[in-house]
Amino acid sequence: MNIEILSSFLLWCAVVNYAVLIIWFIAFVFARDRIYELHGKWYPISSEQFSAINYAGIAVYKILVLVFNLVPFIALLIIA
Repeated sequence: MNIEILSSFLLWCAVVNYAVLIIWFIAFVFARDRIYELHGKWYPISSEQFSAINYAGIAVYKILVLVFNLVPFIALLIIA
């Protein structure tokens, strides 16, 4: 596997992961109450806990995308 293929792969992984992140954020902003009702049936958590869990999940997901997709992509661009 050469550097160009790996760079392309990491770039597309980052694009797909950021699309998932944006969809998650948009769903949370515009359909928060419906999502909370759905999950509230399964898990007994308060609205504040639900918001905190989602914001923490979005933050962790974003950090993981940065660490595992964008940083290796930038490193490959530097050495190429």
